[in-house]
Amino acid sequence: MKIIILGAGQVGSSLAANLASEANDITVVDIDQQRLTMLNERYDLQTVTGVASYPSVLQRAGARDADMVIAVTNSDEINMLACQIAYTLFHTPTKIARVREGEYLSQSALFAQEALPIDVLISPEQLVTDYIARLIAFPGALQVLEFAEGKVQMIAVKAYYNGPLVGHTLRELRANLKDIDFRVVVIFRSGKPLIPEGDTSIEPDDEVFFIGATKHIRSLMGFIREKERAVKRIMLAGGGNIGRRLARALEKKYDIKMLESDPLRAEQAAESLERTVVLLGDAADEELLTDENIDQTDVFCAVTNDDEANIISSMLAKRLGARKVMSLINRAAYVDLVQSNVIDIAISPQQATIGSLLAHIRKGDVVVVHSLRRGAAEAIEAIAHGDVNSSKVVGRPLGKIKLPPETSIGAIVRGDEVMIAHHDTVIEADDHIIMLVANKSRVPEVEHLFQVGITFL
Repeated sequence: MKIIILGAGQVGSSLAANLASEANDITVVDIDQQRLTMLNERYDLQTVTGVASYPSVLQRAGARDADMVIAVTNSDEINMLACQIAYTLFHTPTKIARVREGEYLSQSALFAQEALPIDVLISPEQLVTDYIARLIAFPGALQVLEFAEGKVQMIAVKAYYNGPLVGHTLRELRANLKDIDFRVVVIFRSGKPLIPEGDTSIEPDDEVFFIGATKHIRSLMGFIREKERAVKRIMLAGGGNIGRRLARALEKKYDIKMLESDPLRAEQAAESLERTVVLLGDAADEELLTDENIDQTDVFCAVTNDDEANIISSMLAKRLGARKVMSLINRAAYVDLVQSNVIDIAISPQQATIGSLLAHIRKGDVVVVHSLRRGAAEAIEAIAHGDVNSSKVVGRPLGKIKLPPETSIGAIVRGDEVMIAHHDTVIEADDHIIMLVANKSRVPEVEHLFQVGITFL
């Protein structure tokens, strides 16, 4: 597939890194020659220097015969205009744009084919907001992922000494939880993936990925984190786009305090929020945090645009007694450095955004992609098509399907019914198959598995 990526920032560079290893023809456009040189040195791709919305720049990038344009520059206006030009002048089939400003997103008529012909809109702020809101709803989870329009959830939890998981086999867990239908799709042990069997025993510090119908996940988490008290008080550091969106999504259910150091942003946040208490001040001010009862805070979440400020304020909040701290971190090098040390959860906007983009790039009918473990693994929802003659999966029990190594099918959604995967479960046409690919290099094999043969009409 020939793909043009407009913008070599955090998202564009991460996306290029993901796609360059998958036999795609990638061209990256940016005005910053230094960023492009760094990408050229690390990956097998082409680069073009220039303004992404200029017709001449798009032509040099190969827009005339490109399959897809992905506009992820830091400018909404450039992204939207680039898609318009790609459609009008070069007839590019698929156009994806990152648009962050709510003023644009609230006007759906703007993005009709006869107006701005953008096929897919990506809003990183909304994706991150939804991601954090799910984490807060499930105390103790490291990740909470949704599939099949919310019918299925996958959660990742860490196994601790003296907890209900450590020392038990998966078969024992199922026996103890007879009323909860779930499956463990993968265990990451010392950073390495393990596709578990019934006699696999969970060890301390294992990162365990469970999957189940959404209605069962909360009961499962109640067992896993039986001593974890419910979240009531939340403190947000940062009153920007993400901070305000998050407060708006949470303030009717939780007690929210927001810290913002910029007077204008603090005023805007106070005016736009109904129940959130907005405080003007520095989230790294120890005296302010103490005065605002940080030791009684269930979740402290730093979502400013400054990685270092987020990390420092989260570390300080944890030291002063906050029960759980989350930090928005853009730089990938920082994520591994801080997570599971002092900061409970490091949130990467790039990983949340890339998953949404990959769903539109994957071959086969892939409808959802979640990028996991800094892009090393993926959780995928694919739709099965064809029949027993044209498909490699339809009409076959799971035990007879030759899955790529380090791949596990967790659940199947048939209409409104959620079925946990078993060896004798037979896949039917139009089933939604939810699987975890623990090694991203196996994704092309998974795509091939779900492609329909030429005999299918």
